[in-house]
Amino acid sequence: MAEEIINRVANSKLKVIDLEDYYPVGKRVQIDIKDWLLEGLVLREKDFRLHVAENDWSQYQDCYVAIYCSTDAIVPDWAYMLISIQLQEYAKLSVIGELNDLESLIYSSIISDLDLSIYKDLPVIIKGCSNKPVPSNALVLLSQKLKPIAKSIMFGEACSSVPLFKKK
Repeated sequence: MAEEIINRVANSKLKVIDLEDYYPVGKRVQIDIKDWLLEGLVLREKDFRLHVAENDWSQYQDCYVAIYCSTDAIVPDWAYMLISIQLQEYAKLSVIGELNDLESLIYSSIISDLDLSIYKDLPVIIKGCSNKPVPSNALVLLSQKLKPIAKSIMFGEACSSVPLFKKK
């Protein structure tokens, strides 16, 4: 008779954290304001305010929005603030930057709110592969938050993890 196969990982104290599990639902969109600038480079306040006033902000309902300018224009902070104020009643979140900046800020907030006390004095693997866009910055923030709590921190999968930290 063949021996019974035992899953040692499932029977160990090893805990896996997959940040993909915390990925918030919602469409991610970018607003490039270059088309609201004269020749894509010069912000004329009157024209810019007109674009903001005439824009249909409801199209961003329940979206995560990154506001940026793809040209080398010098855009004053108030312009981004003006757009953000218009988005506030529709978007889940709006930030200055591109989509990777947006994801990083979303995850920063999520990790800040995570209760990691269940990992106290346990070996933890931060799962590496994901199908959703988990930013590298999120992995760094999570490892920093886990360090004072976990017995050890590894990265990857149980079968091929990379050790990062172990309490002495």
